[in-house]
Amino acid sequence: MTLQTPAPSAVAPATGPQPLRRGVALLLAALAGAALLASLPPYDLWFLAPAGVALLAAAAHRRRLRGGLAVGVVAGLVLFVPLLEWTRIAAGWLPWVLLSGAQAVVLALAGVTAAWLSPLVDRWRGLWPLLTGLLWVAQEAVRDRAPFGGFPWGRLAFAQGDAPSLRLAAYGGAPLVTFAVAAAGGVLVALFWRRRPGPAVLGYLLAGGVLVAGPLAVPVAAPGAATSTVAIVQGNVPRLGLDFNAQRLAVLDNHVRATQALAADVAAGRRPQPDLVVWPENSSDIDPIRNQDGAQRIAAAARAIGVPILVGTVLRSDVPGEIRNAGILWHPVTGPDLDQLYVKRHPVPFAEYMPLRPVARLVSEKADLVKTMVAGRTPGVVRAGPVTVGDVICFEVAYDDIVRDTVTGGAQILAVQTNNATFNEAEARQQLAMVRLRAVEHGREALMVSTVGVSAFVGTAGDVRASTGFNVDAVVVREMHLGGTRTLSTRLGHWPEMAALALAAIALIGALPLRRRRAGTAPAMTTSEDAR
Repeated sequence: MTLQTPAPSAVAPATGPQPLRRGVALLLAALAGAALLASLPPYDLWFLAPAGVALLAAAAHRRRLRGGLAVGVVAGLVLFVPLLEWTRIAAGWLPWVLLSGAQAVVLALAGVTAAWLSPLVDRWRGLWPLLTGLLWVAQEAVRDRAPFGGFPWGRLAFAQGDAPSLRLAAYGGAPLVTFAVAAAGGVLVALFWRRRPGPAVLGYLLAGGVLVAGPLAVPVAAPGAATSTVAIVQGNVPRLGLDFNAQRLAVLDNHVRATQALAADVAAGRRPQPDLVVWPENSSDIDPIRNQDGAQRIAAAARAIGVPILVGTVLRSDVPGEIRNAGILWHPVTGPDLDQLYVKRHPVPFAEYMPLRPVARLVSEKADLVKTMVAGRTPGVVRAGPVTVGDVICFEVAYDDIVRDTVTGGAQILAVQTNNATFNEAEARQQLAMVRLRAVEHGREALMVSTVGVSAFVGTAGDVRASTGFNVDAVVVREMHLGGTRTLSTRLGHWPEMAALALAAIALIGALPLRRRRAGTAPAMTTSEDAR
């Protein structure tokens, strides 16, 4: 009896570079998460974002799908656990860990899809930048929407506040910025896997330079010629922490006193007269429509300054435990204008309303502190005399459509009312990075006003002006340019992201025949543990 020698096709190794050893891949995944974390506020090392993308792509390349998932989860945990640490302050350690883990699992789709597309990029190496960019846009699109309406924190675009790529937001919004950053990472990983120098290296280097520095040549929208003077009031709170709600009268008084002090400065000629004053989210946690004492305090501040105040408040309803998070325009003579009222459209699940409340009680003892916040239905377009404000409340600035709807509705400036008293300065600076992107994206000057900071004004190039400190009281008055031409990003809306999703789907389907062919030519008798 003789043993037959298998046909060469049955034992020939798969072509192209082999997967990295498991330990090396997991180390690269951890480094990827660390690089992505360092690229975001408060660290702002934006140039590390492409490196993070490249490290994760290298770790996942030519691995099995479960191996791609594993390296993706590792990268995601290293990124999100420290990035979202501020949620622990408000909700406790277990919700923080669960949220971070959920975000890491979604980000792991980038590892899975990178592993899936390995045969495709092995055959056509030049596709690596394009496919990496498309897959990151697709991964973020999923994370921005699911579950419970999504949680867009940690997008690559939000790491680019000081980078040339921020300017691309005027042409395709956050998805285009993410695409450029991830594509630059694709260039890096293609160079990494290239074993020897050749003519293609020069092409990759040129493509990387265009992606990273090229946006410097791209113009951003110029603001409108008309101006209006706007004051932001950061009244501060008695102390940080969730129990600030028990001191809501003191918080309101802080903002009243700060506004009255501004009025005294205006009367003495030390400050210019504003056309509008903006208070932050929860500056009046007392419902001024139902509570006469709260209404009198706000009215006194409005009369003192002599112009409308956009007040961040919480409105109660006749249903016990049901509230609305709102911005309401308060006139110095006529009082609250219920026609110029914006109700937050995207309440935060597990923080402003509680899905699965019985389950949530098992996770956190603070679950029953969360009331039922009713979502608004109309965009935050508030007409305040000489200026039309695009009002966005707190985390809503992270969601593309909510901000865009205010601009298409006629907003001349963007105003983000937020309350960071239950978080920390890192969270506030992460939020300010989003405001910077939105100003560029829609060609509208913007402001962010917080109860405790950071508050600031932002220009249409994403430049930050007159930012305040954290956990201090402050009043800033600045002239803002109104309106301007609509950017291409505003006109296109979600279509660039949808196009990226469609192309990513085509690539994933297109890789299937190559994966089948590679499986047919893989070694028949052995498998590599390192590919797991």
